[in-house]
Amino acid sequence: MKSIANSISIVRIFLALTLVMVKPLSIFFLAIYLGCGISDVLDGYIARKTHTTSKLGEKLDSAADLIMIVVLMFVLFPIIFQIFNPTVQIIVWIGIIGIIRIVSVMLVFVKYKTFGILHTYGNKITGLVIFAFPLTFAFIKLDVLMYIICAVASISAIEELFIHITSNELQANKKSIFET
Repeated sequence: MKSIANSISIVRIFLALTLVMVKPLSIFFLAIYLGCGISDVLDGYIARKTHTTSKLGEKLDSAADLIMIVVLMFVLFPIIFQIFNPTVQIIVWIGIIGIIRIVSVMLVFVKYKTFGILHTYGNKITGLVIFAFPLTFAFIKLDVLMYIICAVASISAIEELFIHITSNELQANKKSIFET
């Protein structure tokens, strides 16, 4: 029973990597993409409901999330630049968010000698907004969508870095800076 949630996370890693080989935004791409999203919700839900949460499961979930983000950036950035010519401000903003995230991951590694990304509400909202991007950019102006994504991602990246700086131990399931 303990391996079901972990197996779902591992499947998500393989599904995310498959997106690199599929025509972006095709029906097949969107089906795999939705499978990734569903598996992201299911792995944690199943682990909590079956009381089989584990440090390995947390790391697999975080690794799957990270791989998904990297794959989406690799696959979707060229499309974004074709359809929408982002301003220098947006490009710099995305770069700053990336730097904050990298600093956060490095801080965790140096401070705790492990890999870890927090499961804060901010990170979950950021994941949801990013996940919704390929499904909504046909309906919402891309510049508005990019500002929303960057604003949400900035807040969650800064929150996570602040938590790591002020914590004495890695708290992967800390929900917010306001949680004691």
